[in-house]
Amino acid sequence: MHPASVARSTGLWALNHGVPRVVFHLQARKGEPLARIQTDPVLREHPEAMWQQVRERGDLVRGGYAWVTASLDVGSRVLRGDEFGVPLPEPSSPTARRLDRFRDPWAAGPVDPPSLLAIDPPDHTRLRRLVSRAFTARRVAGMEADIEATTHKLLDQLAGERRTDLIESFAAQLPVTVIADLLGVPAEERAPLLGWGDGAARLLDTGLGLRQFRRAERAIREMHQWVNDHVERLRRQPGDDLLSAVIQQADDLPADERPTRHELRALALLVLGAGFETTVNLIGNAVQLLSDHPDQRDALVAAPDGWGNAVEEVLRYDSPVQLTARMVRRPVEVAGRSLRPGHAVVVMIGAMHRDPAVFEDPHRFDVTRQNAADHLAFSAGPHFCLGAGLARVEARVGLAALYERYPSLSVEGHGVRRPTRVLRGFESLPVRLG
Repeated sequence: MHPASVARSTGLWALNHGVPRVVFHLQARKGEPLARIQTDPVLREHPEAMWQQVRERGDLVRGGYAWVTASLDVGSRVLRGDEFGVPLPEPSSPTARRLDRFRDPWAAGPVDPPSLLAIDPPDHTRLRRLVSRAFTARRVAGMEADIEATTHKLLDQLAGERRTDLIESFAAQLPVTVIADLLGVPAEERAPLLGWGDGAARLLDTGLGLRQFRRAERAIREMHQWVNDHVERLRRQPGDDLLSAVIQQADDLPADERPTRHELRALALLVLGAGFETTVNLIGNAVQLLSDHPDQRDALVAAPDGWGNAVEEVLRYDSPVQLTARMVRRPVEVAGRSLRPGHAVVVMIGAMHRDPAVFEDPHRFDVTRQNAADHLAFSAGPHFCLGAGLARVEARVGLAALYERYPSLSVEGHGVRRPTRVLRGFESLPVRLG
C-alpha cells in the first residue's frame, strides 16, 4: 500500500476505532455494562447479567459515552423517530470534515457514507428507492420455489455424510447462493463472497485493533473493485437480475437524481453483504437453540407449519444483530430524559428482546410464543432492513427442509462464535446429521 494510503487508513482507524477502543476499556474498568460487553468475550457470549444491570437502572440510562436502552418501547421510539439519525456527526461539522480527509471511496465500509446504513433522508430515500421494489412481499414470495430448489440441492450434497460443519456446508451456502443469483453474480465468481462479507461484518463494530481493521479494509477494497467491474459488465450486458434492473433504472434517471458511481457501488455492496450475513447467523443460531431444546425440535418436525413462528422466536431470543445506535438530530424527550443534538443512543436489540414488559418469561426459548414477532431484529423506521422478508423465507424454508431430511440433527461439541460485537452468529458449528 502507498505510504499516503497507509497514513490515511491509520488516521481513519484512530478516529473510528483507536479512540473508541481506549474509551471502551476505560469505561469497562468502571463497570459500565455496555463497555464490559464490548471488551469481554465471555460477557459477549453470555450478556444476560449485563442486560439486567442496564434494565435495573431505567428505561433510558446515561452511560459513559452514550445513552443506552434495554427497553423495547424506548428502542422502537428511537429507531422510528425522525428526531434521530445515523450515528455519525453532521456532514458540516469539524469532526465530519476530519473523517472525510481520511476516507477512501475505494475502501468505504458498510458504516461509511454513502452506504444506506450511514446516510439519512433525503439521500437515503433516493438511493433506497432504487432497490426497494426488489424486496416486495410479492417478489420474495415468487422466489420461494427457487429457494427450495437451492436448499434441496445443498442437502443432496450432504448425502452419506454423518457429520458436517453446518455453517460451511449449509447455513452460509444457502443465502450466498440466493443473493448471488439475485445480483447476477456468475457461479465461478462466488467463492470470495463469504470472505469479503466477513470483512464487511467486522467493520460494523467500533473499537477494532489496527491489525483487525487492516485485514477488514483489504477485504473491502477487493470487494469494491470486484463490484465495480461487475456493475460495468452488467451495464454492457444486462441480465434479468436485480442489479441489472437497478443499473438500468439509475441510468434512466435525470442527471440531478442519478446516483454517482460511488453511490451505486455502495448500494450493490450493501445488498450483497447484508443479503447473506444476517441469514447465515439466523440459521446457525436456530440450529444451536433447537439442539439445546430437542423437545421443541421434535415438535417442529412433527408439525412443520410452526417453522414460521419458530424463526421469529429465534430472531427474538438470539438476534443476529445485537445492537445499533442513533444520533440525536433535534432536541427530544424520551422516557422522561431530555436529549440534545449530538447525543448518541445505543439500542441494545438483544437486551430489548428479553424485555419482561413485552415478553412473558423472556429468557425462555419457546417456538410457540404468541408474540414472538414483536421483536426489532430487523430494526424499524427508515432503516428497517430491506431484506427482512427474504431472510425470513430463507430461514423458514431452509430449516424446514434441513430437519425434514435430518429430524434428529444435533450440535456435536461446541460451535465457535464469531468475534463480532454487532452481529451474533457462528463461524463454525459441528453437527451430527443423524
